[in-house]
Amino acid sequence: MDIDDLYGVALDRFVAERTELAKALRKEGRREDAAEVAALRKPSVAAWAVNQLIRTQSRSVKDLFGAGDALRDAHEQAASGRGDAQALRKATQDERAAVDTLMEAARGLLTSDGHELSPTVIDRVAETLRAAALDPDARSQVSDGRLERELRHVGLGFLGDTSPAPTAPAPKRRAPAPKGKQDEERKAAEARERERARALKDARATEKEARRELDRAQNAADSAQARRDRAAAALDDAERELADAQAQAEAATAAHERAAQTLDRVQTQ
Repeated sequence: MDIDDLYGVALDRFVAERTELAKALRKEGRREDAAEVAALRKPSVAAWAVNQLIRTQSRSVKDLFGAGDALRDAHEQAASGRGDAQALRKATQDERAAVDTLMEAARGLLTSDGHELSPTVIDRVAETLRAAALDPDARSQVSDGRLERELRHVGLGFLGDTSPAPTAPAPKRRAPAPKGKQDEERKAAEARERERARALKDARATEKEARRELDRAQNAADSAQARRDRAAAALDDAERELADAQAQAEAATAAHERAAQTLDRVQTQ
């Protein structure tokens, strides 16, 4: 097994297989490679699902990337005034259809305990696929099937209704507001902007802390899984040793019985 194979195993086997791979590399004297493998993070459920799609649905993934490229081109053409609404609408529909095709495959994946992926995980898978379709950096992270965390789709602007917008009537000219009124409006606008900046700062801080909590929880889960795997391996070793000891005891008992029977015959002669 190599690193690529590691990301294709069932999610509940990732830590155990990672441990075995690192151990095998150390035995071969490849300590740097072993350290690299040991540091690999267990994927989230959504990232694991995306990895399986990349590995098993290559044709649909290729269609997704092609549809994403076409949508980017159509959006850029429309933004520059050289495109048309019909082409943008078709590109949008093709990209959505490509995502939907992969999502059908994603819904067939099962978690390690045999359950279907939750709606939340499904949404995160879809978001990651959209990001990979439209963003080159996201695509490079997804393409090798070794994603560790799901990605977010930041969008390309307004891509929903691509029909031409109705022409709005020219606004009526208004007389300039008195200077006092202008000052009040300016102060109100500045207050709103400060409030928005504070809200944005708070939201970013909350998201950052939530991400740290997620990482800590995932690391704790990985650590617990590793301990469980080590305990299971130790139990397997102990059971094998017990079976060998019992077999040796049974063989010794049989040998003793034969020796005792031989002694009885010799004594009675």
